[in-house]
Amino acid sequence: MNLAHILSYGFMQRALLAGVLVSLNCAVLGIFLVLRREAMIGHGLAHVTFGGVALALFLDVTPLPVALAVSLVSAWWINRLRSGTGLGGDTGIGIVSSLGMALGILLASLAGDFNSDLFSYLFGSILAIDYSDLFIACGLGIAVLSTLIFFYNELIYSTFDRETAKTAGIPVEGLDMLLTAMTAVTVVIGMKVVGLLLVASLIVIPAASGLMISGTFRQAVIMSSFFATGSVVLGLFLSFYLDWPASGTIVVLNGIFLGMILGLKKGGINI
Repeated sequence: MNLAHILSYGFMQRALLAGVLVSLNCAVLGIFLVLRREAMIGHGLAHVTFGGVALALFLDVTPLPVALAVSLVSAWWINRLRSGTGLGGDTGIGIVSSLGMALGILLASLAGDFNSDLFSYLFGSILAIDYSDLFIACGLGIAVLSTLIFFYNELIYSTFDRETAKTAGIPVEGLDMLLTAMTAVTVVIGMKVVGLLLVASLIVIPAASGLMISGTFRQAVIMSSFFATGSVVLGLFLSFYLDWPASGTIVVLNGIFLGMILGLKKGGINI
């Protein structure tokens, strides 16, 4: 079975388009989050989004808008706990993610009849993406990438020299909220690609790989994007040929890329 034949399937075309766009969002956001020591925020928001999906299924409404609303509200709450209480970002993430997960477990237990639907959001169903999912993912993904490009210089400034950025009049706290909100949106659109349990890994692992082999910020963004999109494309083809779960395959490939980089660096090879 050749490449052209595989790409003739509509579900593969939709999966590739959605997967590449989501992976680009994750890769670029991941660079900022890792450098800011906020890599776990994606994991926390994934827990919260699980609660939003469970709430939507419990109410018998479309999950994505509810999950997006819950995730954005939680992003605001995390940011408030981080900046307004002195508890620190990791504490805020821990509080909000725990409550979100608890809500999801409670609603799932009360309803008890939508386990298969809930599992598809937990573990991803990229090959089952329909046109409505694709349009929503593309719209939100393009909005996030456009916002990142528009505020690119300000985000870099506030990431590397927060105090000087404040002195220069850059709204650092507003940018913090914006970055957290964009992460929330990315987690929501990524839940169809790799699932809520694994979407945080698509944010963190390619970024870590890119940062380890890059000398500049721009190079790190490019390499992170390369690893993220490469894992999605290769993972989809492997899952198609070998009948493996696409989400797990994508994340394992990212782990393999990172492991290869670590091995080469340990061996004294410059890459």
